Amino acid sequence: MASITLKSFTGLRHSSPENHHSTTITTLPKSHHRRVKILASKSSPKLTGRNLRVAVVGGGPAGGAAAETLAKGGIETILIERKMDNAKPCGGAIPLCMVGEFDLPLDIIDRRVTKIIKIPDDKMQYYENLAEMYVGDDVSPDFYGWVFPKCDHVAVGTGTVTHKPDIKKFQLATRLRARDKILGGKIIRVEAHPIPEHPRPRRLAERVALVGDAAGYVTKCSGEGIYFAAKSGRMCAEAIVEGSENGTRMVEEADLRKYLEKWDKTYWPTYKVLDILQKVFYRSNPAREAFVEMCADEYVQKMTFDSYLYKKVAPGNPLEDLKLAVNTIGSLVRANALRNEMAKI
Repeated sequence: MASITLKSFTGLRHSSPENHHSTTITTLPKSHHRRVKILASKSSPKLTGRNLRVAVVGGGPAGGAAAETLAKGGIETILIERKMDNAKPCGGAIPLCMVGEFDLPLDIIDRRVTKIIKIPDDKMQYYENLAEMYVGDDVSPDFYGWVFPKCDHVAVGTGTVTHKPDIKKFQLATRLRARDKILGGKIIRVEAHPIPEHPRPRRLAERVALVGDAAGYVTKCSGEGIYFAAKSGRMCAEAIVEGSENGTRMVEEADLRKYLEKWDKTYWPTYKVLDILQKVFYRSNPAREAFVEMCADEYVQKMTFDSYLYKKVAPGNPLEDLKLAVNTIGSLVRANALRNEMAKI
């Protein structure tokens, strides 16, 4: 059973006064909640100069990116979202490239999420510049546990696909792993949600396309989903804008299929590699120890983080790649030997 420490990276920009927009949402007491119904139909008034209408169901990273691209492309866009607090139980980490690619100001990504565990200030200092990942059968048989720092609290969580009924046990084990570092903390919120890390076999039907979590775009091994959700939403919207000639004609399934072709060509290798890594290194505790041993190598860290942060395959050094392959094989051989010895006990 081992843990991996991830250092933070700098490079986030502060929003300029010209680009910063603030929105205040006032909520009414529960006794004064009002029922709101919004209807969009053929009889609804149309926006001038926008002949095509598109409904985006879900206002998360995928839906938000899609709606923005569609609206900028001259298409009347209706964004439908039922849960306005936008709370996320996951770690909430995003790659550095997403900040510039989606023009994100620092204000909206500076750890402003629903609080999970509030810990004393002296404990927060430990997580000021790092996050932690835990691997082992106690925290998850097929995933990992994590402690990610937020603004004034930490998110402690885990995930599993193969042992869903045991999620509470894994959650407790993750907190036990981090107990010395979160001692004195108060649990503010506990929740669980499915992790859609299996791409849907059918992501397109006529003029309806799936993006983000709906398409199952959470990656294996790392569990990353925010960047790929936003990217898929934007790609799909771009295909609609292009196919409709900026909203001047109706799109067909063939227009939307260009989004899937571009997505699969760009990201299918990434999903395949991460799927293989999860199957190889998450299958047993000895294999996870081999994974942690491999991640201790500085070359592995550089290649991994460069690829994660910028979503481009980092150019490798042939000699270092050969050494990495040999070391990885050696780690797996030692892991299998250790597993055989443990089976005899």
